[in-house]
Amino acid sequence: MTIAHHQTFRRGLLAAAAACALLPGLAAAQAFPSKTITIIVPFAAGGTTDILARIVAQGMGAELGQPVVVDNRAGAGGNIGGQLAARAPADGYTLFMGTVGTHAINAALYRKMPFDPIKDFAPLTRVANVPNLLVANPAQPFKTVQELIAYAKANPGKINFGSSGSGSSVHLSGELFKSMAKVDMQHVPYKGSAPAVTDLLGNQIAIMFDNMPSVIPHVRSGKLRAIAVTTARRSPELPDVPTIAEAGVPGYEATSWFGMFAPAGTPAPVVAKLNATIVKVLAQPDVRKKLAEQGAEAVGDTPEQFAAFIQKESVKWGRVVKESGASVD
Repeated sequence: MTIAHHQTFRRGLLAAAAACALLPGLAAAQAFPSKTITIIVPFAAGGTTDILARIVAQGMGAELGQPVVVDNRAGAGGNIGGQLAARAPADGYTLFMGTVGTHAINAALYRKMPFDPIKDFAPLTRVANVPNLLVANPAQPFKTVQELIAYAKANPGKINFGSSGSGSSVHLSGELFKSMAKVDMQHVPYKGSAPAVTDLLGNQIAIMFDNMPSVIPHVRSGKLRAIAVTTARRSPELPDVPTIAEAGVPGYEATSWFGMFAPAGTPAPVVAKLNATIVKVLAQPDVRKKLAEQGAEAVGDTPEQFAAFIQKESVKWGRVVKESGASVD
């Protein structure tokens, strides 16, 4: 064999070896999924994270031909569920419905995190953006942002605001309001939005800055009073409700977002298949309609776009945490 033939033969062997190395990953993606997929939701059933995860899970199940179930693991501002998901096998069968809290806020709030939001997860896609809604029990003596501020200043420390957990966007929306409006209110954390809303309905707490999907049914039924939205623009679902910025706190803005993750190390072909499936589900008119009815805006981007977005959000919310002085430990 000549030197030229030997080099050609060697290149051929290397190419064949490389192709063989790719086969397990490609085969895994083609066979995936062959069993039930679990989405860990780090907050209680009935909250916004849970509502959105179940809408996506239903669509994924139909597309993939396998059951997709939701497992609620609430506590520690999403860190309990996050730790469980981060330690799960990186095979695509355990996913995580993360939030602005778990992936952009908690690292600044907690001195010790049980997982690394960046290194321990493979971003799949952002699922939705959601406004937070400032709501009050109708028995409370204020109906507007200005009246709330006046009441809080006249009664320092007497207004309790609930949240889905310390470090959540719901918590930070309240802390940002306290800081910018210069009022003293007491934060009451819960293990998820649903139990907090239950106490709000019972007037055990006065107000919440909750994700819109969790409270909009109660606003529509008259059981809760909508005071303002936390976003820069009004919500199409509640066009008569002003923004906090236009209602008396100029410059105020806070938006929640939700996204799907897999554990770090999940094979690239499986990540690609999951991303394509979820993005396809989010593009379906009936799914977009369901999300819109909850006050949520469907997104659906690439893993790379989602990762870049998370980096920017971490910087933004880290600054908010520092400036507000919020802390949970």
